[in-house]
Amino acid sequence: MLGSGGARGLAHIGVIDCVLQHSYEIRSVAGASMGALIGGIYAAGKLDAYRKWVCALTRRDVFRLLDLAFVWSGLFKGERIIDLLRQLIGDCNIEDLPIPFTAVATDLDTGKEVWFTRGRLFDAIRASIAIPTVFTPHGYEGRVLVDGSLTNPVPIAPTLRDLTDLIIAVNLGGKAEHLPRADQPDPPPGGVLDQYSRAVAKFLNEIHPGDGESEPPALGLLDVVARSLDIMQGTVARLKLAAHAPDVLIEIPRDACGLLEFHRAREMIELGSRRAAAVLDAIPQTRS
Repeated sequence: MLGSGGARGLAHIGVIDCVLQHSYEIRSVAGASMGALIGGIYAAGKLDAYRKWVCALTRRDVFRLLDLAFVWSGLFKGERIIDLLRQLIGDCNIEDLPIPFTAVATDLDTGKEVWFTRGRLFDAIRASIAIPTVFTPHGYEGRVLVDGSLTNPVPIAPTLRDLTDLIIAVNLGGKAEHLPRADQPDPPPGGVLDQYSRAVAKFLNEIHPGDGESEPPALGLLDVVARSLDIMQGTVARLKLAAHAPDVLIEIPRDACGLLEFHRAREMIELGSRRAAAVLDAIPQTRS
């Protein structure tokens, strides 16, 4: 079960790699927010294609993928990234995927969970990743849907009906560890960044200040949103995990990377693989 956490969700790729390397067969997947995106792409059999694409992203590329919404319901529309992923992965229906998949979203009017088990895959993903304030809500069949992490950041319940021997959950809201960064610098500015990228970069710098050297950085809008969501999701996740305890829990530190730091894909994938290996290696090899 793949949890929510913005760019930290790229760690799910490393977890999936490690699970398969330990000779487990993945028979169903459920995910919320970034967990729904990675889980849906895996269920569609296109995770390798996505991995190659996301590992090539730079900060400049991330800026270009952020389509400003110019409305009060969210900073970004999110349609540009969904259209690109649809081209990369291919459009398909959830019920036609090789393995069962559930994406979790939240109905903004009722406050209830919405489980996508049928219908177009990227409708489900777009609804599940609609982080309040960051991405605009997704309208679907008369409902206004937002990020699934608001109601179920580590969705285990959707898989309880599936015939599996072991439930593995990945919580992206683990204890902060202040891990060292392994950033790769972008190409130098000056003619490389196009006008749109510069505009988005300037906008993001205003709402998400960079790290200062002599003084603690001021909190920008995205910092406040991200930290608030982490606090809320941590509380909800603890309740959900207590109600439906997984057989195996893999945790990624909540401060492993920023909400939109998708240019750190390789680092997050490696982190997910390491954390999964540490947990799975400790499981007695007695399964059938």
